[in-house]
Amino acid sequence: MKSFARSITTNQVGIHQNLQKVVTRHLNSSSQKPLSDHTKNAFQEVLKWLGDWQGQLILDSCCGVGESTANIALAHPEAKVIGVDKSALRTQKHHVYSVETDNYLVVRADLQDFLRLLVLEEKQLYKHYLLYPNPYPKSAHLQRRWYASSTFADILKLGGKFEVRSNWKLYIEEFAHALHIANIRSDITQVEKVTPMTPFERKYWESGQDAWKVTATLSANYT
Repeated sequence: MKSFARSITTNQVGIHQNLQKVVTRHLNSSSQKPLSDHTKNAFQEVLKWLGDWQGQLILDSCCGVGESTANIALAHPEAKVIGVDKSALRTQKHHVYSVETDNYLVVRADLQDFLRLLVLEEKQLYKHYLLYPNPYPKSAHLQRRWYASSTFADILKLGGKFEVRSNWKLYIEEFAHALHIANIRSDITQVEKVTPMTPFERKYWESGQDAWKVTATLSANYT
């Protein structure tokens, strides 16, 4: 039986009028939010798993049940892949999507805190995926979107080849605009409907919806 996904509706028309101001403010400040204990514990688990690894490191942010993490790990056997999601309910379901390879780990953690810890640990990413994050389509919720939050600066600092996917084209356009504000060139393309990477992607395609992606090579030299 095919699943069905509703199309995104929003009261926002075009790029948000406050995007430039919000992104610029966050790029010139740092988060003062206390780090959560459960994320610090998860991060220590990740460091122990990585050991003295000096090879390629890939992050799958907002990984949900981790199907995408497993797919990325299979596609990059030479790398270590970390999937992070804030929901224990979702990460505990990963066993349904797990694959027989030892080069990835799925953990429950607050992404905002986890990225800050990676920056503090001076980690650099080879690739970073952000697949179908919650778009928060209401205009008033702009600062809940990753590129309009304090986390955006940490995303840039971690570097690497970056890819964001969404079934809301405006989210992708705004992400590209935020990257432009940070002096980073990006490309927007439509996602080819070949093999879905996540359950959400599969649901969107089965519902007849298209998806878009923005790709970029990140740099922290935005000041």
